Amino acid sequence: MPTQSIDLASKLTQFNEYWAPRTVTQFNGHDVMVAKMQGEYSWHSHPDTDDFFLVLHGRIYIDLPDGVTVQLDPGQLYVVPKGVEHRPRAPEEAHILLMEVSGTPNSGDPATAAPRREI
Repeated sequence: MPTQSIDLASKLTQFNEYWAPRTVTQFNGHDVMVAKMQGEYSWHSHPDTDDFFLVLHGRIYIDLPDGVTVQLDPGQLYVVPKGVEHRPRAPEEAHILLMEVSGTPNSGDPATAAPRREI
């Protein structure tokens, strides 16, 4: 049984790459991850799972179909329903917390997904 808390800010100092989530722990078959974002990610969807975003630092936007955009500031979260195409983006560096079923490709496609990395 772990006896120490997980310091997300410390975990985020351990890497510099954007769009490359790092798993910090697992929870009921889900990876709890932190990631750094800047610029635009590709349009994609997850056919079998929802996509959870919680902003820790900065501001992100999640573009959805039909020109809808969700703006998220620190402390705000949004869940993209499974199967819905979306594009996350951040004009300036932002830090997020993600939760996904373990093994879910971040791009929606195993062939283009970032590898699973633990820190």
